Amino acid sequence: MIKRTHWIENYHYLFKRVRTKIYTWMLSPCLYSMGEKTSIIPPLRFANLQYVELGKYVTVHSHCWINVLADTDDTDAPKLIIRDHVGIGMNATITVAKKVVIGEHVFTGRNVFISDHAHDYRETGVPIYMQGVYNTSGVTIGAHSWLGHNSSVLPGVTIGKHCVIGANSVVNRDIPDYHVAAGVPAIPVRVYDVSTHCWKRLK
Repeated sequence: MIKRTHWIENYHYLFKRVRTKIYTWMLSPCLYSMGEKTSIIPPLRFANLQYVELGKYVTVHSHCWINVLADTDDTDAPKLIIRDHVGIGMNATITVAKKVVIGEHVFTGRNVFISDHAHDYRETGVPIYMQGVYNTSGVTIGAHSWLGHNSSVLPGVTIGKHCVIGANSVVNRDIPDYHVAAGVPAIPVRVYDVSTHCWKRLK
């Protein structure tokens, strides 16, 4: 026998849905643009949402941090582009100085970190947090890819389409289309063979 859901649980889900709709509506004027059926689940830590473009059917889950540095150039174009049907997992951090593009149907696990810059540290007489950023280089994540729990994507990286990035991996180099990559640093461990239509383990 399947036990029916308690009314308190149903009320809780309803409350969360209503709260998310209100929160998304409140933030929508701050964004560069936002497509239909997109949801931002509170709370969200953010800076400079005017440089963020969200596509249709995007979900940004709770406790994420979206940080766009507004003083690195003079353009008004979006620096963070999240395309349609993307799911950003809980506690994700996306920090952008130049440009980060996340393709359609990309999903991430929890605690994913994506950055297109690093903190400068080279002036030994100045605290690191006061030195700004350097090594700024754009990041692209291809359509239909999955970033596992706790994975990190570092500046200048392009991840191809339909890729899997293993949990706890650090991606500091490009990953071609149709690859599974894992490790620190992440290296390809499987590839899709179009001739056999199978995923093949790499040595």
